[in-house]
Amino acid sequence: MKSPMIFHWLIIITTIICFNNSVNNILANKLRPPAVAPKKQPKNLAGKCDFYDGKWVVDYKYPLYNAKDCPFLLQQFDCVGNGRPDRAYLKYRWQPTNCNLARWDGKEFVRRIKNKEVLFVGDSLSLNQWQSLACMLHSAFPRLNYTVTRNGPLMSTFSIPSKQVTLSYVRNALLVDIVREKSKRVLKLNSVAVSSKLWTGYDILIFDTWHWWLHTGKKQPWDMIRDGKVLRKDMDRLKAYEKALVTWGKWVSNNINFNKVQVFFQGISPDHSNGTQWGKKTNTMQCKGEQKPVKRLRYLGDTDEADMLLGKVLGKTGKPIHLLKLNKMSQYRVDGHPSIYGSPRYKGMDCTHWCLPGVPDTWNQLLYANLI
Repeated sequence: MKSPMIFHWLIIITTIICFNNSVNNILANKLRPPAVAPKKQPKNLAGKCDFYDGKWVVDYKYPLYNAKDCPFLLQQFDCVGNGRPDRAYLKYRWQPTNCNLARWDGKEFVRRIKNKEVLFVGDSLSLNQWQSLACMLHSAFPRLNYTVTRNGPLMSTFSIPSKQVTLSYVRNALLVDIVREKSKRVLKLNSVAVSSKLWTGYDILIFDTWHWWLHTGKKQPWDMIRDGKVLRKDMDRLKAYEKALVTWGKWVSNNINFNKVQVFFQGISPDHSNGTQWGKKTNTMQCKGEQKPVKRLRYLGDTDEADMLLGKVLGKTGKPIHLLKLNKMSQYRVDGHPSIYGSPRYKGMDCTHWCLPGVPDTWNQLLYANLI
């Protein structure tokens, strides 16, 4: 008789326990704060960011340095020193669309390039970027001794000995060789045998060429063009540019150890000599008087075509050559050129080079962001 009674009480006790657990679970769920959905992260982070897609925004912490505090700054880039009255152009920072570009840190940059030799090779736009980087590093260590030396007529070197930092620049506007043949200056599209002698022994290389391919008349630095066995008076400049890039690419592919050397190519820097390209009714002022970036781009022409060609040639090398895609971002900056505030020794309008501080500082931030 006792067994049924015991069984009956076990059922009652079990029912009570299950009921209590259900109540506790309901209460716990009501008291628990609602789950927060994870925030969606921007789609281009962790090395996948497109630094080159973005816009210029006002940042009153800019510029990154003052021209008067960079004692070796060339006069042709010192727009403030040459009398430019406006200052708004100094206050713009490049903001990528889906991420942030690392803020410049000179000390960290030095850590990355310590005991490494850096060489810029190219025309005066390469000089513009080299000067910018030298000023940026000097501003990070203003009290340290530095040197700026000339190694012949075409090469300059900035160094901070105590930090084992060396930045060199060698002028070579076309990258391929120009040689004398029967009193003629001959541009050899298939040779870098002479030029490349100055490119070895460096750990970081930044190349640049384009603007001098467009020069004619007295500004043209050659008399004839040699394309293989064919000697020409002239040819389509874009095709000549492409052939020269292919020659350069072959040399880089065959002579650079990419396990030890990083190679960059400065994208084509736009000039702003034609005001109608950014909405002006006439071109009488060119870039003179421009005080802020344009909001919309209307550019079509040789510069864009050459920039696309450059990317195509670099891609065909199959080597990890990083293209600094500065063309589009710089096209907005009609306000960034010296215009009439370039070197007082040269009368005229400069809508090709850039004031310093200025746009090339951002190019160097992109270099900084892409250094391993």
